[in-house]
Amino acid sequence: MYLALLVIFLQCSELHAEGKVFTFNGVEIKVEPHGKVKNGAPMSIICHADISKNSDFQLQYNFTIFKDRKLVFMSISDKEDARYEIPVAKSSDTGDYECRVKADRKLVFSRTIYVWVAGMTKPILTADKKEVLEGEVVKLRCELPEEVPPLEFFFRKIKTNSEPIEKRVAEQNQNFSEMEYFVEAGDNILQFDCFGKRQVRSGWDSSQHSNKTLVTVKEPFIRPTLITRPSNNITEGDQIEFECSTVAAQMRGIEIIFQKNRTILNSVRDKKFLKYSTIATQEDSGEYLCKVEQGAVSKTTKMNVFVSELFPKPTLSASMTKLDESKDLILNCSINSLRRANFSILRKSSSGDILLKKSRVLAIKVNVNDTGSYTCKAEVKGIVKESKPVRISVYAPVSKPTLSVVSGSPEVVLGKPLQLICHSVMGTPPITFTFYKGDEIKKNVTNDTYATFLDEDIGLNDNGGYKCDARNNHSSGVKTSNILNVTVIVPIRDASLGSVPYGEVEVGSDTAFLCSVKEGSWPIDFKFFKKTDREVLLHEVREYSDRTIWHKKTMKRKDTGTYYCMASNRASVDVRSRPITISVILAAWQKGVIAAFVLTAMAGAGAVALWWFLRKKKKAKGPSMEMSGSALAPNLTSEKLTRPPSDGNYYSGSGYIEDNENHMKSTDESKGPDLESAEVDYTEVEVSTLDPHRAPEQKGTETVYSEIRKTNNDSVENRHSRIYGHPDAT
Repeated sequence: MYLALLVIFLQCSELHAEGKVFTFNGVEIKVEPHGKVKNGAPMSIICHADISKNSDFQLQYNFTIFKDRKLVFMSISDKEDARYEIPVAKSSDTGDYECRVKADRKLVFSRTIYVWVAGMTKPILTADKKEVLEGEVVKLRCELPEEVPPLEFFFRKIKTNSEPIEKRVAEQNQNFSEMEYFVEAGDNILQFDCFGKRQVRSGWDSSQHSNKTLVTVKEPFIRPTLITRPSNNITEGDQIEFECSTVAAQMRGIEIIFQKNRTILNSVRDKKFLKYSTIATQEDSGEYLCKVEQGAVSKTTKMNVFVSELFPKPTLSASMTKLDESKDLILNCSINSLRRANFSILRKSSSGDILLKKSRVLAIKVNVNDTGSYTCKAEVKGIVKESKPVRISVYAPVSKPTLSVVSGSPEVVLGKPLQLICHSVMGTPPITFTFYKGDEIKKNVTNDTYATFLDEDIGLNDNGGYKCDARNNHSSGVKTSNILNVTVIVPIRDASLGSVPYGEVEVGSDTAFLCSVKEGSWPIDFKFFKKTDREVLLHEVREYSDRTIWHKKTMKRKDTGTYYCMASNRASVDVRSRPITISVILAAWQKGVIAAFVLTAMAGAGAVALWWFLRKKKKAKGPSMEMSGSALAPNLTSEKLTRPPSDGNYYSGSGYIEDNENHMKSTDESKGPDLESAEVDYTEVEVSTLDPHRAPEQKGTETVYSEIRKTNNDSVENRHSRIYGHPDAT
């Protein structure tokens, strides 16, 4: 029964739940008052849920309001509206607002609205001191108590009849800022204020200016007083006295400095006044400054002083400013409209002025060491004035110049530049050098003792005619060098090599090699080379000619190869000819000896073959014995038997012996053959034999070996023989 009741209860609950149906039509958010909200006014953020239901039943709503994505308000209510009240709106309440409503597991968001609270609260400014001394520091504090950082603070120092001095400070984490101001000399009564700013979407929002704070400034000392005695009509030679003074509340740390322009003339410490005196000169005219300093405070007073001229600067005149050595020089010192003064004539030097004479006039006989700058001084009533310097130049005559080639040798390669140097051992600089090529002026150079000239236009006929002149301010005039003859070296061009005989040369004969050039200055160095795996110098000679002949005696087989020649002269350029090839072949008598020896060997081999064949025939049994050209002695090594098809022709004992290079060498030119030391080469010979039991014509081959003695001389070669030697493998 209880179970039945429980089932009935659950079903009733489900039916009841299925009967409550609702949906969100939307969520709206708005601000009151509408539009821009003034700072300090009340403000409300209202969130409204628009819901549709199938019946009249109660729902619990969970409202949350966010500002700039941060939670600022939360409420649970059975009403469809929620209000976020801000009694006093501040600029920090400016931002983006959004509302979220949740009911029975359903969640809906509103749109975002931007709320701008215009204006900021008035800042509060305080100063740590109300009364300060010049040179001290005032510390200010500006606070925006109801604002939220980040903020920017602006401090202003206000002086009478001047623009405010403004300083800016950005604060990221606090709603106040501090600033220090240095109190300068002359700041009597100061006022300070401040204001703040914050950045909003539409730009910057500014606060009102704070209250003005008044700070009284006291002087630690008064501005200094500067006087002169005499006060006016100061003339050169007068005693002039300066006095600088001040009044201070405390003398400790007081310093008085007296200076003209940037030069400090005198200074005192912990005293109320300073004095400075001097004999007045025209150079003492100018601006003077008296400065009083104590700590960070500095005050100055300026005065302009004019000193009248007692007499003008003297003038030094010279009888001549450029003159030859051993000539007379007169120096005269004078002053316009004044004849009575103490004069002295001096010579300038790096180590100091050298007094020459205490007089108005100086007469000397000069030498080159007297070259230099001279001045004179005049003294009246203790005032000394100096004239402008006068430059005196004393000249010694130039010596005869020498002209030479910079490289040393008086020659130049055709097409290469030629550099000349002209030098005078004696003579007072500056010296002007003139270079000539023939009678044509090429260059003018002014230098101390030498000059150079680069001739880049060298022709084949430029073999001489260079000279140079040297002159300075001496009256002796121009000196000319000797004429310099320069040899033009023509480089080697187009070397060629030939030989007689050309191409093939018999062993033991002579060969003449001719090396010549198309162009080149003599002497010419000729060199002959043979090219192997390396270049071998065979002969060299120096000729005063454009060609040379080299006779090579008794050619040998080893002289076969490639030859070339090389020519050079003083142009230091090696010119190489095209190579030629020389082949050293056997002489006619050597070919005959070899042919006779080969024929003898072939005849002996034929006789042995015939004897063997007859002996074999005698031992044969029955007419059915097979005769074959292959029945040769089996003890012959390296046997070769060939049977070409019968063509009706018969060749007897003909074969080919190939004579490779260096298989056979002739004896030395001055000695006979040395058979004791001769080497042995084996030659393979093919021999044809006649078979009487077969057809009339039969051709066979057999291998016969013959010995050919080799000497240590040149090898024998017969390129036109039909006999080719093959070296035996054993």
